[in-house]
Amino acid sequence: MNDDVRNIVLGVMAAGVSAGLGWLARTYLWKRKLRRKQAFFGLPDNSESLLVVNREAGGPELTVMRHDVFALLELAALIKDCNANAQVVAHDATQQGFGERTEFCVGGPASNRRMAAHLASLLPGVHVNVDAEPGPDRGAFQIGSERYRLESGKGEYVLLARLTAGQRGDARPVFLFCGQRAITNQAATRYLARNHERLARKHGGNTFVLLLKVVNSQAYGPDVVELVADVTRTAQAPLPTLEAARTSHRAS
Repeated sequence: MNDDVRNIVLGVMAAGVSAGLGWLARTYLWKRKLRRKQAFFGLPDNSESLLVVNREAGGPELTVMRHDVFALLELAALIKDCNANAQVVAHDATQQGFGERTEFCVGGPASNRRMAAHLASLLPGVHVNVDAEPGPDRGAFQIGSERYRLESGKGEYVLLARLTAGQRGDARPVFLFCGQRAITNQAATRYLARNHERLARKHGGNTFVLLLKVVNSQAYGPDVVELVADVTRTAQAPLPTLEAARTSHRAS
C-alpha cells in the first residue's frame, strides 16, 4: 500500500468515525430533550393521558366548539411527540382523581364541570363569572382582588396552569386551559406548545398558574398572546373578602 492509498483509507476512516460520533451526539441530545419534555408533561413512553373536553354551552352532548377542537389537536400533537397516548373524555364523564394520569382539561367552568371542580379544589383564589345574563362582568375573571373583564374580540383572558397533586414524586400533572372564550383555550394550548421548554426551565416540575391575554383575536386569531402575570400564589390562596378587595383596589 503506497502513501496515497493509505492517506485515502485513513481519511475515509476518520470521516466515518466523525460521522458516527456526530450521530451519537445528536441522538444523545435528542433523547435528553425528549426526556425533559416527557418529564414536564408527565408523559413517559407509552403512558396514558386524558383530554377532558367541554361542550358548547347549551348544545347537545359531545358538541365541541371549533376552536376547542383546534386546542385538542394542538395537545394531541404534544402527546404524540412524547410517545404517549391520549384518551378523549367528556367533562361530565370523568370520574377519577388526579395524579394517576396526566390530564389536559380544556374550557371554562360554565361548560366544563371538571374545570369547575379543579378551580374550586386547587385554585380557590380564582372566580369565574358564569352568569348567563348579559352584563359587564359576564365571563370576568377575579383573581385575588383583581378583576379581568372580557372584551370580546379585542382583549380576552385565559388561565394556563400546571398543577401537581401533593408531594408525590410520581404524580402526574394536570394542565388547565380555562379561557373566557373558546379561541382563548386554543391560544393557551398554542402558547404551551411554543413555550414549554422555557416554562420547564423556569418552573421545573412545580405548579404554576399564568394569566394570558389574547390580543385582538378578531384580527389575529389565537396567535397574539401576552403574558399578563404569574398568579400562582394568588390563585392558590383563598379569595379576599369583599371589603379587603375594595381596600386593595383603592390602594392600587
